[in-house]
Amino acid sequence: MTFFRFLTVAAVVGLFTACEKTSSNAPNESKSEGAANKTKADVSRSAVITTQSGVEMVYVAGGEFMMGSDRGDPDEAPVHKVKLGAFLMDKFEVTHEGFAKAQLPNPSHWQDNPQRPVERVRWRDAKRYCNERSLMEGLKPCYNEKTADWDCDYSANGYRLPTEAEWEYACRAGTEGPYDFGPADKLRQYAWMAENSDQKTHPAGQKKPNGFGICDLYGNVSEWCEDVYSPSYYKESPATDPHGPPNPGKDVKRVIRGGSWKSSPDQCRATARQGERTGDTDACFSTDFCGFRCVRHVTAEELQKLRVSK
Repeated sequence: MTFFRFLTVAAVVGLFTACEKTSSNAPNESKSEGAANKTKADVSRSAVITTQSGVEMVYVAGGEFMMGSDRGDPDEAPVHKVKLGAFLMDKFEVTHEGFAKAQLPNPSHWQDNPQRPVERVRWRDAKRYCNERSLMEGLKPCYNEKTADWDCDYSANGYRLPTEAEWEYACRAGTEGPYDFGPADKLRQYAWMAENSDQKTHPAGQKKPNGFGICDLYGNVSEWCEDVYSPSYYKESPATDPHGPPNPGKDVKRVIRGGSWKSSPDQCRATARQGERTGDTDACFSTDFCGFRCVRHVTAEELQKLRVSK
């Protein structure tokens, strides 16, 4: 059975509406906001599909972008050009309902609603979910569970955590500012954060999606990435498909991206970076602000099937 059997492709115009029908009557952008987004990527190349296991994903066409910021924190600089290949990214953060399908223990603080995102998930448990989801769909797992770091095979067609570059590229949606939608005063429409979250997570997809149709990138829970965190990595990052610095072997932190229910607007910016210990050896690990979403590599053959299925 192939990955694209029974796949569903949504009209791209839907990417500019909220994730739920109740938000489809959002006001139009002002002329000035449209100017702020004049560099938005050609989302006609994007599409929403539904995988065999019932997860909605967004196709993100490859391309180049300027990663980082010279106006943010020191670890966001220097701004540098990065080129990425195409990939699929989960439209929503992994929810309790999705996590349960992999039959893994759920460590989350809030479990009263199956549509809330999972949190307090260790970095390695997020990778374990990726492997289990790959196996459920007959895909080759990306992670080698026999190695200390669960080394990633980026050529495999299974699921994995996004690289830091992939995450920022998807979040920016072809724009250059801190938020792809324009000024910060609109952030409440796109993110659950400290100002409006009531100090808790919320069901996925209640806020407006970004320009690529991906929900909750700016808030709700922050998200694990694949990369080792280094505050100086941007000074040496390769220009094509960067995977982060090598593991230093001790005091290792992994990258977390995106704001959460406890974040300030500044922490929700597309370029804001965090480093967090993985919790793999911490019995008291408690990051109820951190979850994750998955990506996967897309081959040219699969892309052709996607086009045919439109």
